[in-house]
Formats: sequence, C-alpha cells, structure tokens
Amino acid sequence: MFYPLPAFVGLRYVRARTHKFFVSFITWVSLTGVCVGVAALIVILSVMNGFEDELRERLLALSSDARVIATSAARQPTAAEWNAARRAVASVPGVAGVAPYLEAQALAVSSPDMVPVTLRGIDPRVEASVTQVARAVKEGSLAQLTPGSDRAIAGAEVAQELALTPGDTMTLLIPTLLPDGTPAPKLRRLTVTGVFEAGLEENDDTLVFANIDDVRALGAAASGEGLHVRLDDPLAAPRLAARIRAVLPAGFQVIDWTADNADYFRAIRIEKTMMSLILLLIVAVAAFNIVAMLVMVVNDKRTDIAILRTFGASPARVMGVFITQGLVIGWVGVALGIALGVVLALNVQTIVPALESTFHFHILNPDVYYNTEIPSDLHWSNVAAIALAALVLTTVATIYPALRAAGTPPADALRYE
Repeated sequence: MFYPLPAFVGLRYVRARTHKFFVSFITWVSLTGVCVGVAALIVILSVMNGFEDELRERLLALSSDARVIATSAARQPTAAEWNAARRAVASVPGVAGVAPYLEAQALAVSSPDMVPVTLRGIDPRVEASVTQVARAVKEGSLAQLTPGSDRAIAGAEVAQELALTPGDTMTLLIPTLLPDGTPAPKLRRLTVTGVFEAGLEENDDTLVFANIDDVRALGAAASGEGLHVRLDDPLAAPRLAARIRAVLPAGFQVIDWTADNADYFRAIRIEKTMMSLILLLIVAVAAFNIVAMLVMVVNDKRTDIAILRTFGASPARVMGVFITQGLVIGWVGVALGIALGVVLALNVQTIVPALESTFHFHILNPDVYYNTEIPSDLHWSNVAAIALAALVLTTVATIYPALRAAGTPPADALRYE
C-alpha cells in the first residue's frame, strides 16, 4: 500500500499553519535561538581573532619573528662567530632579514626622576629589515643613531615620565664588570633625539634605542646579545626555526616568537575556547526548544502517526517524519546564523563606529586603551567548525521526539477517535 515519504510528510508539518499557537511560537523561538547563537559565535571569534592578530603585530613590531642567541651565557661568541652565524641564518630559504642587537639593563635618570630601562643597541642600517622600529618612531629618526654620537630614541612612556623631549639629555646608570668580575656602576649621558610609540606598554615604558657600537662601548654587562631574524611567513616560525637550527654553528640556538610569547597566546586560546563553549550554550538551549516543540507536535499528531502505521509505515519511516521536521528548523536556523554572522564579522569595523556615533559612546575608551577600533578577522575554518557543531546539536535534538513518535501504539492512538 502506498504511503507518503517521511521527508514529504515532515516538510508538510513544517509548512502547516494548523498547529497550536504555543507550538508555532516555540518553533520560531528555536529557529531564532539557533540563528542568534551561530551568528554570535562567528562574530565573537572573528573579533577575538582580530585582537590576536593585533597583539601579534604589536608584539613583533619592536622584536622579531625569531632570534639567535648564544647557547651558554658563560661564554659569549666572538665577533667572527656572530658573523658566521649571521651568514648561515641569511642563507636559509624563508628568511627575509637578519640584524644584530645588544641589550643591557640600565637606570635612566633625569632629575629628579629615575626609570629602569632596557638599553637596546641596534644597527640603524639594517634594523628596518627585521623590525618596525622606524615606523614606530614619532619624533626623530633611526638615521640619527650614528656610531659614537651617544644618541638615543626613548619610548613614549619613558620620555613622558622623565619629561624628555628631543634634544634633552638623560643620564644612564649602567652596571658594568671590572676585569676581575667585580660589579662597578658607570654613568653615561645620552642625547634624546627621538621618541617612539609602539602601542604596547612593555615596550613604550622600558625600551631605549641606541647605536649598537655605542652600547658595546659602554662596557655594560649585556643581558642579551644576538641576531634578530625576520621571516617571510611569521605564522610558519616554528617550522622555519627548525631549518635555521639545522644550519647554525655550534654554540648558538634559535627561539621563535611563538615560544617567546607563549603565555600571551595560550591565554587567548583559553579565552576563545571558554567563550565558544559559553556561546554554544545558546545553540544548546535552542536545541532543547526543538525537543520540546517536537514532543508537542508528536502528541498533537498521534492520530496521524497511527494512520501512517495502519497504512503500513514502519517505525523508521515515522521517525524520519519528525527528524525531517526538526532538521529543517535547526538547519535553516544554522544557515541564517552563518549568513548573519559572516555579514556582521566582515563589517564590524563599519558597524561599530556607526553605533558609537549614533549612541555617543566608546566601546574601547581611548583614555584607557591603545587600540580604540574593534578588529575582525574571519576564519572560514571557524565558520565550518561552528556550523558543524550546531548541526550536530540540532540533529541530536530530533532523536528523542522521533523515537517517541515511532513508539506510539496505533490502537491506543485511535481508540477514542
């Protein structure tokens, strides 16, 4: 005997307008909940990806994608050994630039204030090939850091705290070591010829740049000496670091930016995971609404179920009817959520300023945050993962009501009809 296909009947139930108001209301609530949950997940993860990219860019602005340092702090390589290491690193495919650096801890003094700083010696001629120091300089230029000039470029926070402007001098109290290893502080006056602002507090309030020859001439106890390395693809840093490690002479090691800043990005990954789980609960609640709606539809359609069973429909086909109905509601919600989320994620930098202008408020107060714009970076892999998770949740939500419908006894359903 002929009986309708499960998908056909399920779609008829979705389109039917004879349902009770409460059932229809829960249907729309379920669809809207799935849509909002999926859209929120896509937008929030895109914004967090944008902040992650922004943080990575700021962290690498004044450092580098990788750095080569001596393996042992007890024995520092000679100038010839550093040159050999530099040539070896530069020969590795994927390396865009190599430049030397030398760091020393010091105390910057401009009466009556004192600030602990990191004095970093660089070679202005090649520094632009590995970092973005030149772009961060707001006043002055790197070209002014000539050898023997005793000139420096200070971070914005350092300059503000010491009330320094270009042309002023500051005194550095530098720890040095006598030939017998005895610590001996040394005073040196440097002329501030510029100010830089990288937008990252740990750089702006601690770093002072000078020519590497001037820093070496100070005889300071170096806290860090090495080579800054810029890569063609910073995201491939671990893989390229392994290549560099393979060609380095003995006595050197390479550390990429993912190891230097592991704590920052581990915290971001944890935040993204927790935020995803929290927002996924919106989809889960909508899925529970689908369960409630389908259970009520099953109770309302007991007579229809009994007739289908009497015509010879198997329990599996009855299950298919209600699974189809639930999947249509859930999957339409997922599709609408993906469309809404992608549109919002791609236009965050247009929507947010419009909202701030309309309602006269700032999401990121410029008096508090360096970055006042909401960045967004849509990853299609995130969209696919969110869609898959939502589809699984909405599919699982249809199983119990469908099993309940398949287990309806035809005789009991038709007894009082």
